[in-house]
Amino acid sequence: MTARSLGIRVAESLGALAGARGSGCSSSARNHVQHESVFECSTHGTRRRIRIAVWISTLLFFSVGRATSAFAADRREGIDGAINDAFRLIADPMVETVFFSVPIGDAEVPLIVVWLIAGAIFFTFRLGFINIRGFWHAVRIVAGKEDEATGAAGEVSHFQALTTAVSGTVGVGNITHVAVAISIGGPGATFWLVVAGFLGMASKFVECTLGVKYRRLNEDGSVSGGPMFYLDEGLAALGRPRLGKSMAYYYAVCVIGGALGAGCMFQANQAYVQLVGVTGAEESFFATRGWLFGLLLAALTGLVIVGGIRSIARVTSRLVPFMALLYISAALVVIGANFDRIPAALYAIVSNAFAPESVSGGIIAVVMLGFRRAAFSNEAGIGSSAIAHSAVQTEEPLTQGFVAMLEPFIDTVVICSITALVVIVTVYDPVMLQDGAINGVELTSSAFESVVPWFPHLLAVVVMLFAYSTMISWSYYGLEGSIYLFGESRWVKLIYNTIFCGFIVVGTTSRLDAILDFSDSMIFAMALANVFGLYMLAPGVRQDLDRYWTRVRARRTMG
Repeated sequence: MTARSLGIRVAESLGALAGARGSGCSSSARNHVQHESVFECSTHGTRRRIRIAVWISTLLFFSVGRATSAFAADRREGIDGAINDAFRLIADPMVETVFFSVPIGDAEVPLIVVWLIAGAIFFTFRLGFINIRGFWHAVRIVAGKEDEATGAAGEVSHFQALTTAVSGTVGVGNITHVAVAISIGGPGATFWLVVAGFLGMASKFVECTLGVKYRRLNEDGSVSGGPMFYLDEGLAALGRPRLGKSMAYYYAVCVIGGALGAGCMFQANQAYVQLVGVTGAEESFFATRGWLFGLLLAALTGLVIVGGIRSIARVTSRLVPFMALLYISAALVVIGANFDRIPAALYAIVSNAFAPESVSGGIIAVVMLGFRRAAFSNEAGIGSSAIAHSAVQTEEPLTQGFVAMLEPFIDTVVICSITALVVIVTVYDPVMLQDGAINGVELTSSAFESVVPWFPHLLAVVVMLFAYSTMISWSYYGLEGSIYLFGESRWVKLIYNTIFCGFIVVGTTSRLDAILDFSDSMIFAMALANVFGLYMLAPGVRQDLDRYWTRVRARRTMG
């Protein structure tokens, strides 16, 4: 069976499953108490889970088989080469599909990036520039001055939900992808990174509001939410239940892939690269023992994720402020040591953003590069953060939408901008646009080392903290996708968490190229369904927002 025919069979099967669940297990059916209705829903649910499990197992078997074949064909490559070949089998067709591009002038424009840009601009205007009007209101909510959550349903506080989501977005990408964007597109890419972060605040507001609005409160007091649920229930409320369910299934599969790729393997890979770099490079003890570092990292991750969202939130609420302060402080030292270069750096950022010669393809290419890297960094429009925010203790969904807006600001406008300045005022050289001699986290490491020789060791600690916090948050996102597909049970959680920790080891023993392509494609594939759902449900969010502002003004008048 070819990869194409296998993909068609899987798509047909998932489509049939969506239709079956849409007709057989609707919300109204779940509310019936008749034995026949309950039995019918249970039967459909069992069949659905079995069929999905069979196809996912088939895909995994197919991939592992290819890896084994590659390993046998060339033993010199070792297991690293076999794993890379297996992921290349999946990554190449996914990249071609998800990042399908159309030529505009000399630039290739990925339609998925246009999809995200259009959504962010639409939500910004549709909600009356909520990213500006609601900023200080969001700060007040986090500070506990606007929303009284005592006794409300949920598992974590506003601050814990924010730090959990921020830990998922503030990852290695804030160091790696900013450096990648600058090395490819020049300083001008930084400008579009910041613009993307500003516009993304509106997208984040919509998706996280919907995440709380359509969340599911379980019998044990836990909460399940995110795009799977608002696509399912939200579109059903608009009279399109089958469309909603099929898109929810699609998103659930993608979020699992995104968790294992961007949220797991990529983070582990970059943490390992940095560790080897500061411990002797090729002479490092870990240079040929990526599996050992992977096992240690997997053990530390497993200790936290086994406790669910409450355990994750407790860790991130302490870890995120510490690692952000540590990184920003070190970066400000580097920037301060090159204070005289800041005006020239700021001028280069703005002027190169609109300069056709800044990169092959001109301004359009720079814009696309900035928005693509920003989307991977802050995940606005991707929908992942809505899963974490759904667990908040509140009776008002909009309050968490406001809180969620702070994520792109912290992630992109602050941390990514600081990283960009560090690189530009220290080691940036236009020659790197042609030779590509240094890239990713190594470029940022060189920037820190140019001021304080031992700063790369500090950066290594920061990178590993970023990677660790991102992994524990994304493990929860993938778990919620698994629960949506297979139901909530102890075995589903155990199997998923085991697989997730196993993929950490895979990430530390694989080459970066296939992992990066796989990560990018899965992350952006999530946006296809999510942004479509946000478009459909945005009018309801606007109505809720208008009523919310009315209540806030009335409360302030009375107070």
